[in-house]
Amino acid sequence: MGKSSKYPSFSSGSISINGENKATTSKKGNTVTTNYNMSDAEKNIYDYAQNSLLSSLPSVNVFDDDTKKNLQAQLDAYTLNGQKLINNMYEPMIDDLKTDVASRFGNFDNSVFMDNLNEIESNRAESINNLAQDVLAKRDELVSNELAQRYTYLGFLQDLQNNINSNILNYIASSQQNSSAGNSYNAQAYAANKSSGSTLSNYANLASGALSMMGPYGMAASAALQVAKNYL
Repeated sequence: MGKSSKYPSFSSGSISINGENKATTSKKGNTVTTNYNMSDAEKNIYDYAQNSLLSSLPSVNVFDDDTKKNLQAQLDAYTLNGQKLINNMYEPMIDDLKTDVASRFGNFDNSVFMDNLNEIESNRAESINNLAQDVLAKRDELVSNELAQRYTYLGFLQDLQNNINSNILNYIASSQQNSSAGNSYNAQAYAANKSSGSTLSNYANLASGALSMMGPYGMAASAALQVAKNYL
């Protein structure tokens, strides 16, 4: 009976970081499986990112009452500050006009006072109109900033999840590469062993043929070599 040469079994692979096994590759039946060993901390971070995305997405563009009140409070403060600046600019101008007209005419019932007052009030009305436009722009800015902060937070959660997934894939790839390296080595060793055995067997066949032509003693040696060949 010839010597059997069993093909090497599947070489598993693994990758460890600081003594902790992060990923393993193994074969069961015809299925090759690679598993990633997620730590408790990684799992908590991953679950947080995933659950936060799930809960935030439906309401990302929806403002609740508290958010609306907060935005309105900021808008009111901006409006009051603008009104204060306008009043601080034009009220002293009106007071100065009154003082000047009173000192010159003794009363305000004259064209000088009315003309200057109308000009000041016209400028103040224009400033108030500009403020109204600024308030509308400020409202849009506040809404845009609120949405931008929400989108930035969602992007952070997505990046967090993607980074974990990327690390997992890198560890899995390393584990699979280790397994492939082991299987490649086993296959090459098996092929080399088969090649070596085939060469010795061929040599035995040639030597057996030559010995069989050398008489009784040669034939006996040839028979012995043929028997030995089965174990090469």
